[in-house]
Amino acid sequence: MSISRTQLDAAAEALALALKFDRPTDSVLHEFFRARRALGAHDRPFVADAVYGVLRRRRTVERLAPEGTPRRMLLAWLVRVAGVSVRDIAAAVGTEEQSWLAQAKAAPLGDASLAVRADLPDWVTERLQKRLSESEIIAHAQGLNVPAPLDLRVNTVRAVREDVQRTLAADGISAEPTPYSPVGLRIKGRPAINRHRLFLDGAIEVQDEGSQLLGFLVAPTRHDLVVDFCAGSGGKSLMLGALMRSRGRIYAYDVSARRLAHLKPRLKRSGLSNLHPQTIRNENDEHVKRLAGKIDRVLVDAPCSGLGTLRRNPDLKWRQSPQSVAELALKQARIIRAAAGLVKPGGRLVYATCSLLAEENEEIVSAFLAEQPEFRLLNCAELLKEQRIALDTGKYFELRPHLHGTDGFFAAALTRA
Repeated sequence: MSISRTQLDAAAEALALALKFDRPTDSVLHEFFRARRALGAHDRPFVADAVYGVLRRRRTVERLAPEGTPRRMLLAWLVRVAGVSVRDIAAAVGTEEQSWLAQAKAAPLGDASLAVRADLPDWVTERLQKRLSESEIIAHAQGLNVPAPLDLRVNTVRAVREDVQRTLAADGISAEPTPYSPVGLRIKGRPAINRHRLFLDGAIEVQDEGSQLLGFLVAPTRHDLVVDFCAGSGGKSLMLGALMRSRGRIYAYDVSARRLAHLKPRLKRSGLSNLHPQTIRNENDEHVKRLAGKIDRVLVDAPCSGLGTLRRNPDLKWRQSPQSVAELALKQARIIRAAAGLVKPGGRLVYATCSLLAEENEEIVSAFLAEQPEFRLLNCAELLKEQRIALDTGKYFELRPHLHGTDGFFAAALTRA
């Protein structure tokens, strides 16, 4: 493909803004494109792909372009990672840059450290080395450095997966059943699914297969009282509501009214009547306390570093730090304690993150169990087997992109004696 000067200049400008790491890259790109409406329909995808591509492989491109300018990093990514030939960029660069590109194309990467080869920060690699081999870390990193596919969840209150698949195929959209989730479809390409009639009618929602599987770990029955403790924009709440066939009652709690506001149009499309969003001040809010010991199922999708979602959000590995993870771990410990207070005897608590780090996952659960002897750990593989899902990652639920084709997830299921 031939790259124009306009595309290259725009991508370098957008990358410079993203490299500040002062806000999420999707927000950076949204504002960038809104301010530059003259960019064409082919220019915008190129800019977005290039920015995310450089962020995924930042350590590699910095090694090739040690001066660290956004433009040189972009050029290094194009010729060494994206596989673009120097000839295809020639019209967009000057003579000096063409010479530099030829050198970058042939430059050996040398004896790079494990962190550089994995395109991860040193501190993340050091933590992973405590429980993974070098080859396992590289495999993890390769899975995280591939853009994520588009997964859909079929809203079983409104539609059947096979019917949805046929309708999409008739409209030229190729979709295959997800390997594990019985309500998921995986889309090929990047269709504008949010404009499709199935989406507008509430028959489908965009949701990673791993996130769907968390709903089957919670496994609510039709008459349960359920709390989604950190509901965000409500994707998991909507799935739980569908599993309950719009019976029982679900409280979707979050401290952010802005995030919960995104749930309202989704809830309207879904056709569910059993879901009740509620903004809370913190984990000890009065709305929480009044339900103490009354809830059958509690899901805690805890705020976390998000390092399991690097396929979608590669900037997170550069925006997080050991300090931010330590602060998150304190918050996670507070949240799981507060959420546990809601669980009735015999009820179930599912603690989940999209992190790869033990300090946000197993260590939080182990510390909680040590101080809360009335709770015990359930085997996640057995719980999924009860739901006719053949996925055995052991007592904990652990998904990895390179093994399962999903985002990276962790979950533990606990029951109150």
